[in-house]
Amino acid sequence: MTSLLFLGLTVAVYLLAKRLYVRSGKIYCSPLIITPLIMIGILLFSGTSYESYNAGGKWLSDLLQPATVAFAIPLHKNFKVLKKHAAEIAAGVLTGTVTAVLSSMLLAKWLHLSGDLATSLVPRSVTTPIAMSISQNIGGVPSITAVFVILTGILGTLMGPSVLRLFRIDNEIARGVSLGTAAHGTGTSKAFELSSLTGTISSIAMILTALFSIGLAPALLAVFLQH
Repeated sequence: MTSLLFLGLTVAVYLLAKRLYVRSGKIYCSPLIITPLIMIGILLFSGTSYESYNAGGKWLSDLLQPATVAFAIPLHKNFKVLKKHAAEIAAGVLTGTVTAVLSSMLLAKWLHLSGDLATSLVPRSVTTPIAMSISQNIGGVPSITAVFVILTGILGTLMGPSVLRLFRIDNEIARGVSLGTAAHGTGTSKAFELSSLTGTISSIAMILTALFSIGLAPALLAVFLQH
């Protein structure tokens, strides 16, 4: 009963936060920021453990995979554009993926993180289900990786539009590749707010980032550790 209560409460808080975000238009009112903060406050105030909360909350996590598959719909609608710019998209995502992995390793070294934490940070720019799998394969802690992924997504959503404006990047292909590669599903959600095509490109960039990371992350980590 408690699990269902928290499941319903999470959904209710999210819907209210989304309504606030739509009305205000302010990025700091995003439900991806407000909902976790409110739920953490409720759990702390009520003395509820994460395990008890997650008994119901896990159903929302399980929806991540079918939600990712649902991106196939806009991909189909914009297939001609994707085909035309396939080389540019692939090159941009590959460059972004390598940069994300290497920057994660350098950040972990700069912060003097332990081995488990360092490897858990590596797949931070990949969508959560795949990032957790990569983390487990390279010796990280999947639950910690999930936290890094969420933080990366939130920061990408907060900073991404401003960075794009700063560098005057207004091409829909470039914007989509940037947000999808750097901030996975959260960035893709923001990309769809900019335009349907930007969101579509972002979704394919997110998927390609995950595929590239599966092969590149272990290899780059192995080379990095040797030095």
